[in-house]
Amino acid sequence: MYTASQTRYDGMPYLRCGDSGLKLPAVSLGFWHNFGDTGCYWTMEQICFTAFDNGITHFDLANNYGPEPGSAEKNLGRILRENFGAYRDELIISTKAGYLMWEGPYGEWGSRKHMLASLDQSLGRLGLDYVDIFYHHRMDPDTPLEETMLALEQAVRSGKAIYAGLSNYDGEHLRQATRILRELRVPFVINQNRYSIFDRTIEQNGLMAAAKELGKGIIAFSPLAQGLLTDRYLNGIPADSRIRTDPRFLKESALTAERLEQIRALNELAAERGQSLAQMALAWVLKDGVVTSVLIGASRPEQVLDNLKAIRNTGFTAEELRRIDQICCLC
Repeated sequence: MYTASQTRYDGMPYLRCGDSGLKLPAVSLGFWHNFGDTGCYWTMEQICFTAFDNGITHFDLANNYGPEPGSAEKNLGRILRENFGAYRDELIISTKAGYLMWEGPYGEWGSRKHMLASLDQSLGRLGLDYVDIFYHHRMDPDTPLEETMLALEQAVRSGKAIYAGLSNYDGEHLRQATRILRELRVPFVINQNRYSIFDRTIEQNGLMAAAKELGKGIIAFSPLAQGLLTDRYLNGIPADSRIRTDPRFLKESALTAERLEQIRALNELAAERGQSLAQMALAWVLKDGVVTSVLIGASRPEQVLDNLKAIRNTGFTAEELRRIDQICCLC
């Protein structure tokens, strides 16, 4: 039986989600495809233990994380049941609904039917009475926004979720959703979006500015650009890399000569700062306090410890920021 470290909160900053009372660790643990049916359960346990022992109190999931949809929630459910029963109130567990989860017309998007059925299924796999944050996972062009927001309202009112969140929204739809949820008096506190040195979409589509103005938190996923913002590809493509073993999300075509040149230049800057490239990339996401937390993935406990070193230095000089933008051809 796991026993948590007594010093687990030492050194970890906990930041408020916008204007809400909810605090998240600066670094959160994502349960994407390293915690599904193809992973090693013992390794998953050790990653969770290492994360929690070092102040990571937020575990982030979605209904379809796997690769087998639902398998990440099943594995975390077992880990919670076997090891974290005494620590439930020290954990933030989040999940999402919106991407394809089951066959038929109700298995995805943002209908009330899909959202509420999916939440019940997720709670069953997790073995929980409630999740702390329940997200709508993506904008739905065909379902009225009011219907989806009312589903989030019922999830919270029923006690099956404490807070509501939105994922992969843009600034315009965030503003519309906030207006509806405010009228419904739903505690909507956070947005989850892709954000990295290589992907500035939320700066361009109004999401970051709207979240700041409206007092909503942001949690950033894919801060390492699927591994490009690490030292994995500095000298070519390793045989055990994601490009080689699971090219569904990161394809070899993404590693162009220009991109590799950028990665090497960023790596040199990180070394000047006394950080690895991955640590600098994580620190960059957290640099100005607009992003509440950054999501990391891990395939072994040592990666968690290495990534946590990023929070030791999240400050950047104006010249460093200019160099990063120049390397990325943004100035």
